[in-house]
Amino acid sequence: MTDTQRVAAITGAAQGIGRVMAAQFSAAGYLVAAVDVQPQVGDVAELLRARGSRAVHATFDVSDPKAVRDGLSSVVDALGPIDVLVNNAGIVTNIAPVAVMAFEAWQRELGVNLSGAFNCIQAVLPAMVERGFGRIINVSSIAAWGGLFRQAGYAATKAGLLGLTKTVALEHGASGITCNALLPGLTATERVLDMPDAIREHARAHIPAGRLGAMTEVASAALFLASDEAAFVNGAELPVDGGMHLSATSLASRTRRSDER
Repeated sequence: MTDTQRVAAITGAAQGIGRVMAAQFSAAGYLVAAVDVQPQVGDVAELLRARGSRAVHATFDVSDPKAVRDGLSSVVDALGPIDVLVNNAGIVTNIAPVAVMAFEAWQRELGVNLSGAFNCIQAVLPAMVERGFGRIINVSSIAAWGGLFRQAGYAATKAGLLGLTKTVALEHGASGITCNALLPGLTATERVLDMPDAIREHARAHIPAGRLGAMTEVASAALFLASDEAAFVNGAELPVDGGMHLSATSLASRTRRSDER
């Protein structure tokens, strides 16, 4: 950190990995803006303030460009210019084969998972360029590399984030801005822990580390990418998956075999 505390805006911070990121960034000395469409994100900011940190929350839908601009403007008014943007907001609710997937569900997933990151990046870039500093971290998934059975929307948006990441890095690297992607694997989020044991254990068996990832491990990777030590890391795709991507069998076909049993 520098002498001046930096401001980190983290989307999807009401629960899961985003909530843990908000806590870890706050503990590391950042001024944190917890962002989510869910109103309980206010509880996250309140908890951080109770711990003695300076934090605010903003409630808006990242798929709405105007709501993003207005919401992040309120963050700047409260904390100052945004130095670090973590695009963590995402939905995983569209489960259907490609042949019968509803267009509206596909569009909603694109709107939140991919356009949401685009909207937030576009809102913060001008000030980052003006100051000559910025850290943008897009939370993708190892599904971006291997696809995901019956989740074409999710896999496509997470793959799209990789192209967005590299393009921002190319266009703005000379302005002191880095843009990198995190690719979590099977992580012990609330959603994953609610999975049937058989499905979760089948997936865990393909992780060389032999366990699920911890949300704190993903958050720690984000903290590194936000740091001065990572100033020369740009356009990177960093898997945080215990080596799961090294399996010779794709995540997509593993899931399919599991579903067919």
